[in-house]
Amino acid sequence: MAQPETAWSITLEEQLCFSLYAASRAIVGCYRPQLDAIGLTYPQYLVMLVLWERGEATVTSIGSALQLETGTLSPLLKRLEAAGFVSRRRQESDERSVLVSLTPAGSDLRDRVPDIVRRVRDATGMPPEELDRLRHTLDTLTRTLRADEAAQPVGTETPTPPRVSAP
Repeated sequence: MAQPETAWSITLEEQLCFSLYAASRAIVGCYRPQLDAIGLTYPQYLVMLVLWERGEATVTSIGSALQLETGTLSPLLKRLEAAGFVSRRRQESDERSVLVSLTPAGSDLRDRVPDIVRRVRDATGMPPEELDRLRHTLDTLTRTLRADEAAQPVGTETPTPPRVSAP
């Protein structure tokens, strides 16, 4: 016999969104002192990861990789350029497109990243295989939620489950 569906709890401790939020803040907090030492914020570090992996890239492609809007990305790129880690220039074939390149100083930072990644990984206290499974699960969750979000017709909302009052 099937168990009846129970009402979703609305306590903070039982919210997946809060657990993800708290974990995100904790991991970024763990990165912060490591990145401060090399002159990067966490969002700037993510931009640098894209550039270290891909080399020169357009603002649009960086935004796509990081799931960020151009308006959010542009100030990050300006600060990275002011710090001497990247350079920006308009693409000759399309004046609307901006290419971002690593400077020698930006390329040199990459040599310090493996040690940072190792320290943060060690701080989790989790074995590499477990971290890989967790990352895979979170990537799957993100893809599923993004697909659901994209499938929602414009101007519609996801139905809200009925409220359950406490006894």
